[in-house]
Amino acid sequence: MSNRRYVLALAATFLAVWLALGIDPLYPKDWLLENVLTFVFVPLLAVTYTKLTLSRVSYTLIFLFLCLHTLGSHYTYAEVPYDRWLRQLTGGFSLDAAMGWQRNHYDRFVHFAYGLLLAYPVRELLLRVAVVRGFWGYFLPLDLTMSTSALYELIEWGAAMLFGGDLGIAYLGTQGDVWDAQKDMLCASVGALLAMVLTALLNIWLQRDFAREWVDSLRVKDPRPAGEEAIARMMNERA
Repeated sequence: MSNRRYVLALAATFLAVWLALGIDPLYPKDWLLENVLTFVFVPLLAVTYTKLTLSRVSYTLIFLFLCLHTLGSHYTYAEVPYDRWLRQLTGGFSLDAAMGWQRNHYDRFVHFAYGLLLAYPVRELLLRVAVVRGFWGYFLPLDLTMSTSALYELIEWGAAMLFGGDLGIAYLGTQGDVWDAQKDMLCASVGALLAMVLTALLNIWLQRDFAREWVDSLRVKDPRPAGEEAIARMMNERA
């Protein structure tokens, strides 16, 4: 199957999932707020497809994350009934009881999935646009995942302050945990770290010049200082 047909199949499947989960959401206002990400991100993927076509692996990972996010937006992240579904499926086994959890951990899972599923597409973007290599091809996706996770927590806090009331509480979804934001960022970071470790191990196995590329990426390319000396050089060039 061609890349285009594969992406169209993913898009059609996601549209069906999104429409199905858009019917009678638990909190309609929160559903709309949660879907701002979808309203921005999906059209962006569509308009950039011809200029920057990602791999089928990247599109699949993005698709999986968006499906998880869409499920969370239908129920709100704090009320996705995953434990009830598991009990019905297994005849009574409760993951929450087995782990001793007192809260709904679907939000933690999706933050982990954010790092695990999106770090690789970010890596592909950096490799092809910024032409990063070696160490930076693994560190920067991790770093970007961590920074965007922190940015999202700030946006979430700002939205909760702006809207307030039940909508703000539903969107924030802390469930009474004062360290919720920090734990969410940790989950995303662990997911991204795992994704990059797995990618590195695969490349160690497949890429013959892996070690040389890694070492070369850490070598100083320009020994001249930047800062004021770079400004002086640029001013001399303009003169």
